[in-house]
Amino acid sequence: MNKKNIGAEPIYDARALGAPRMFVLGVQHMFAMFGATVMVPTLTGLSVSTTLLFAGLGTLLFHLLAKGKVPAFLGSSFAFIGGYNAIAPMLTDAAGSATVPNAELLPYACFGVACSGLLYLVLSALFKVFGVKRVMRFFPPIVTGPIIIAIGLSLSSSAINNCEASWPVALVAIVVVIVCNIWGKGMIKIIPILIGVIVSYIVGAAAGQVDFSAVREAAWIGVPVVWEETVFGLFGRSGLDTGLLISSAVTIVPIALATMVEHIGDMCAISSTCERNYIEDPGLHRTLLGDGLATSLAALFGAPANTTYGENTGVLALSRVFDPRVIRIAAVLAIVVSFCPKFAEIVHAMPTATIGGVSLVLYSMISAVGVRNVVENRVDFTKSRNVIIAALILVLAIGITYSGSGGIHVGPISFSGLATAAIVGITLNAVLPGKDYEFGADLQGDTSVNFKV
Repeated sequence: MNKKNIGAEPIYDARALGAPRMFVLGVQHMFAMFGATVMVPTLTGLSVSTTLLFAGLGTLLFHLLAKGKVPAFLGSSFAFIGGYNAIAPMLTDAAGSATVPNAELLPYACFGVACSGLLYLVLSALFKVFGVKRVMRFFPPIVTGPIIIAIGLSLSSSAINNCEASWPVALVAIVVVIVCNIWGKGMIKIIPILIGVIVSYIVGAAAGQVDFSAVREAAWIGVPVVWEETVFGLFGRSGLDTGLLISSAVTIVPIALATMVEHIGDMCAISSTCERNYIEDPGLHRTLLGDGLATSLAALFGAPANTTYGENTGVLALSRVFDPRVIRIAAVLAIVVSFCPKFAEIVHAMPTATIGGVSLVLYSMISAVGVRNVVENRVDFTKSRNVIIAALILVLAIGITYSGSGGIHVGPISFSGLATAAIVGITLNAVLPGKDYEFGADLQGDTSVNFKV
């Protein structure tokens, strides 16, 4: 039964508000996701335009597969930045003063992300056949928590390197994000990244650290996808490195363990916000399928992995309008904006120190989310099995990442620190006695993995 707007009553059918107000709400949702979504291509070297296009298309695909019931927006995932950094680290320009995309290796990283999206499909099928509780026993917080901690720590050096371009500009971004996050109200609290970027960007421009020449030269309208930057373009090359393709998949697929747990937590949070059980209807198997296919589709065309966005859940709680059609309006707006190259160049012109300041907060928060996952699920570290699993995950992930070896090499395949740590952690959890994690027993613990800032 549809509910109408009565004071603070939730609205499940926004048509009663009229088309203009529905459009304004759609703009609000796009505004909420925008800062975080465009930061991922900025940090990895991927195309901003392609990212916005597939954030919109991925959201629409998700809504189709979830029977149009779940008011979720799919934006860029921060968790996979470590994977991109391992396979296709950003390069410095000829002057050594700015970072530039690693165009040669980015499609290889995108292939690994596309494979990680397929892991969602496997988990979706397992959930359908065996149920959530039985499957999640193999991915408890003692495994996912340390992996998430390691993701943030493995990225820390790149954030510091970017901050060193101008610590004053970086500190502006850091302070603004923290202030908005802690003391902000309403939309201010929901979009701290976007506000931090804007304020620091202005300061950097005033200090002469922004080159707008590319913005002036860019066209107003253009195609958001460049074929050579897609995975399909990669297979058209003469010197295809199959070993690197396999290494990319092995490196990046384990990261999906963290994002799948995040997805489950987001579905719990959206269900709680909207006062409807989306875990049961349309079901986690459908929402995971939508998220996974959206991620694979985006990656194949050179965009980042997608994930359900906590920022938009915040807008749902703020507006009390839970009609998924409003989210679909935001998705269409993202697609429209993706066809404006001039807008993408404005994002690309962002000061390096601004990127450093925001990423420093982001990477710190990723590690903190891992700690939160362990703490809120009350992982018992008096048990030797838990200490051993957590210790080996952290030491392997960080040690291999910073060893300078590029990973553990088995023939043409290279296992990164994160990949090695994830494989060891999952295996130890499966074989060592004493598994006691039960998904669904604690809502706070189940929703503890959320990478929003």
